[in-house]
Amino acid sequence: MRSNTLPRGFMPFWHRVRAVDLVGACRAFVSVSERGSFTVGAAAARMSQSVASRRVAALEERFGEPLFERTSRRAVLTPFGRDLLPTARQLVRAADVLLHEAEAVRHKPWRFAVPGVCSTAALARLVADARHQGVTLDLRVEGPARRRELLDAQQVRAALLAVPADEAAWSVPLGLATAEDPGVQRVYVETLRLRRGSPGPARRIWIQPEDDVPHIRDPLTRLRDALGLRPAQLVAAEQLTTAAAEVLCGDDLLLCSAAQAAELGLTWRPVGELALGRGYAVEAAADGNPRHVRVRLGAAVARCLGADTRVPAQEATAPGATAQRSTAPGATAREATAPGATAQEGTA
Repeated sequence: MRSNTLPRGFMPFWHRVRAVDLVGACRAFVSVSERGSFTVGAAAARMSQSVASRRVAALEERFGEPLFERTSRRAVLTPFGRDLLPTARQLVRAADVLLHEAEAVRHKPWRFAVPGVCSTAALARLVADARHQGVTLDLRVEGPARRRELLDAQQVRAALLAVPADEAAWSVPLGLATAEDPGVQRVYVETLRLRRGSPGPARRIWIQPEDDVPHIRDPLTRLRDALGLRPAQLVAAEQLTTAAAEVLCGDDLLLCSAAQAAELGLTWRPVGELALGRGYAVEAAADGNPRHVRVRLGAAVARCLGADTRVPAQEATAPGATAQRSTAPGATAREATAPGATAQEGTA
């Protein structure tokens, strides 16, 4: 009875011959066979005649049969070569299709959900920086909740999600901005409390949609209650435009980044009682790799957000973070971290 078990040490003949670039060899084989000449066929396949000869010879060695009958002027297919030619053509065509598809996929735009707090110039720079990395971006500018929805529905390839500082890859310090220069290094929320006999309406802190998330809103709400401010003095706006207009028209304050304050023509100062910051992490759709996105686009994303990449995100929003990372343009490190700053000094 014949055994189906291969003898010990048996190796198929195709493993005993030297390695062959099968696609490259078939490309040379097809091109030479169509033109009947190694010289002309090699030129058509964009390779030298010596390379084409070596590839065809390697293919013949692998198959164990000659593909051509070589003469001084012509390369004529053998019967074995004629039988293999259609399949070799299919392999070359399939390889060409694969290369074309790979190039198309490589240049396929990445749908990327980003926050709406970045300026048009910053978003344009992000797209340009990505192109230098070989990535074409299709940006979707959305709020925090919507970015998560798009990612979960796999309508985007990746998204910048709002996360607490200890989970963040990038962090952007937040402060309070006013229409008029408050003349202080820090704005203390305590100074907004209405005292008996105080004239005028209570001043409000406006929270824009990007910051209406638990890890930013809740600490500020607890501070408001602890200091005895009225509930209506902390307002979540549906649009940044609405909040900015209220600040520009009166004495209200806007919770925002230093870059946003500069863009809106407002004066920005850190919050006196606590350090607040936007935290961002990139997350990919179910079939993606967030690390791949961070490696290729991390620096560009940081520039777009205005995030400080010199220190970990936890440090950038931790109490005692230096003015180098958290003050508005023009405020010195000494002013922003002056020891012994009191609520009286922070009166806005």
